[in-house]
Amino acid sequence: MYRFLSQFLLLFLFCGNITLAQKEDSLVIRKIFTAAISDTTAYHNLRYLCTQIGGRLCGSPQAEKAVQWSKTTLDAMGLDSVWLQECKVRHWVRGNTEGLAAARGASQPVRLHACAIGGSVGTGKSGLNATVVEVKDFEELKTIGRKNIEGKIVFFNHPPDQSHYNTFGSYGELVRYRVFGANYAASYGAIGVVVRSATVAHDDFPHTGILHYADTVKKIPAMALSANDAEKLGRLLKADPRLKVTMKLSSTEYPEATSCNVIGEIRGAVHPERVIVLGGHLDSWDTGQGANDDGTGIMQAIDVLRIFKALDIKPECTIRAVLFMDEEMAQRGAKKYGEFAKAQEELYRSSRASGSANALTAEATQAPRGSHHVAAIETDRGGFTPFGFSIEATDGQIGKIRGWKELLLPYGLYLFEKGGSGVDIRELKSLGVPLLDLVPDSQRYFDFHHSASDIFTNVNPRELQLGSFSIAAMVYLIDKYGL
Repeated sequence: MYRFLSQFLLLFLFCGNITLAQKEDSLVIRKIFTAAISDTTAYHNLRYLCTQIGGRLCGSPQAEKAVQWSKTTLDAMGLDSVWLQECKVRHWVRGNTEGLAAARGASQPVRLHACAIGGSVGTGKSGLNATVVEVKDFEELKTIGRKNIEGKIVFFNHPPDQSHYNTFGSYGELVRYRVFGANYAASYGAIGVVVRSATVAHDDFPHTGILHYADTVKKIPAMALSANDAEKLGRLLKADPRLKVTMKLSSTEYPEATSCNVIGEIRGAVHPERVIVLGGHLDSWDTGQGANDDGTGIMQAIDVLRIFKALDIKPECTIRAVLFMDEEMAQRGAKKYGEFAKAQEELYRSSRASGSANALTAEATQAPRGSHHVAAIETDRGGFTPFGFSIEATDGQIGKIRGWKELLLPYGLYLFEKGGSGVDIRELKSLGVPLLDLVPDSQRYFDFHHSASDIFTNVNPRELQLGSFSIAAMVYLIDKYGL
């Protein structure tokens, strides 16, 4: 009884310190929370995406199956518009052969947990066999010099800096070796490169991801090594500097394929030409099921539309969910949507000048003509407990969002900080669109990121739904008050 009275008193005091409009908003936000947390549609949809379709690397049959399934799912929701937006994507295939083993002479090889880094060239059927040069970073590579590297395999063994509270800080330092390590190693004559996985976890899962080859150096095969086996290889090299490693990769780059962004929206009742876009990326790496990266983000974007329809909230602006294709390889889906948004912005300005800003086309896509993006929200940091939003906007816009903190704080949302945005919505920055990223707890994300452990069973349904609520509440406030 005392606990109940205490909670009632806190609610009374909270309500007593806010305006009548805020009380109304508080009630609506509570309804949004209830609608989000009491429905498991997003979780069951995620189960299907992960277990029945699986990893969805762009250009793959699984990615195309995901496109069609997503469109069918959005169509069944009774949205105002659902359409596919075609884009060309890279088509890299890992292949059936991936192997990394260390041995000296006739001794039994020590097999290591490794996988091809995305976009890597293959080794050929015979593979590569060479001695290994271990380095911590690019500076050490430079110090060792070409004469000690040429014809060898470079091993970047850069351990994570665990002093970062937010694990994205550690990842940012590690990922450079995965992305650019092959170029640096090749420039010193290396024939292959092995990179410690960009993760703060200590396990046997190698973490893949994209690399970028330079046109000025030879393309050499590149593999990611699990954190545990990176330390093992380091110990083996310390005991025997002449140790040799055998790499075998059958990865291949095929001609570009055609894929699609999947788009669904609730059209604005007052200003259909003003768009609040939210989304994540539909593609994923092929080693796992793409659950936290970024199946959860996709499901949260779709779930926001479900919540608005379930509560019969008729937004003033158009609420659009975009399931972006090809975030992992080359962001072709984001670029395609960015081109579309920029063209629509030009039409919007032209329409305003002619006094017909609310006109809609009768095109097959039924996309608003002359649309103007008022905000964009991305969710691509895993389906963990949300803390708030990272905001890339003007100080005035950030201040306005912070003004809603009292409404969101009861739900654990306290972080509204100036910061970077996700890559899929970054194309809208040149239009001056405020960009927001959902910020969940980062501690477990890089345990799963780009690895075979990124599977459905590692997603907590309540945490997933808390993310849906957070985005839906933010969309409601932006739609009502603008930025």
